[in-house]
Amino acid sequence: MKKSWCAISVAALVSLSLSPLTTLAAQAENSITAYKSSTAPVLDGDCSEPAWKEIKPTTVMDRTANTPFFLKAIQADGQLFFCVQYADAAENAFHSPWLWDKDLNKYLSGPHREDTFVFKWNMMDKPVNLSNFSEDLYTADVWYWKANRTNPAGFADDKYHILSDQPGDGATETVSASGKKRYLFRKSDSGKPAYKEVKKAPAEFTTPLVNRFEAVAPEGSRSDVKARGVWSAGYWTIEFSRIFNTGHQDDVQFDPKSDKTYLFGVSIYSLYGQPLVMDQPNRYGMGRISDPLELVFEK
Repeated sequence: MKKSWCAISVAALVSLSLSPLTTLAAQAENSITAYKSSTAPVLDGDCSEPAWKEIKPTTVMDRTANTPFFLKAIQADGQLFFCVQYADAAENAFHSPWLWDKDLNKYLSGPHREDTFVFKWNMMDKPVNLSNFSEDLYTADVWYWKANRTNPAGFADDKYHILSDQPGDGATETVSASGKKRYLFRKSDSGKPAYKEVKKAPAEFTTPLVNRFEAVAPEGSRSDVKARGVWSAGYWTIEFSRIFNTGHQDDVQFDPKSDKTYLFGVSIYSLYGQPLVMDQPNRYGMGRISDPLELVFEK
């Protein structure tokens, strides 16, 4: 994500507030209401439909990216919808593509990293800190939108995190604020993802850049979250949708008729638990969860 990492200027905030999503003034708060709508939005990365325009956006700050973004929610046709919008100076829609090296006369793996956006949902029966460096132990449902790997197929990758105090294969070791060792397991839901990796580079030159991932139809629980993002004029607009109850054990389940609230957090960058390097322009994998948010359903 190529942008200045200094604090957002007043001018930038004004520019963001004048974007198409913000017909009403945004207000910073930690509660997101999923408002009832008689019509389900079209999932096309365009939040200009009447159902979206009637809702006042909530402003959330991503401190790792030094970027505020706007968040709205709708419930319709047995589904939960989100609209996310944030400023991004450049569209990064490739991920580790094959780049042609003229000197070596072959393709090499490129340094490009795709833009992302993540929802992380508490699946415990009590409130927890959803940070990868939390004192709490937890399981969390993760909706992982990827500009290159999942967006072309119209989905987000449905995954889950387990933060444990016991090590295991594939876990990333983190340390809590009090010095406790934690082990982050990043797991995929059952099924197949919305992309297929081209693991072998083309033997002969075709174009200077060859996409490493091809869009395919996801299967199983990994296909539960639909999403479409569009980058235009310095902004990402991303729409998400998921049915209330998937029937899958690896998902958070929603009941709009209950009085339950749903604890979650979000991040512009992927949540890999990697050390945060503040002077590195591309912070892929270095995301930190937002301040806690709660989702409530309009009755």
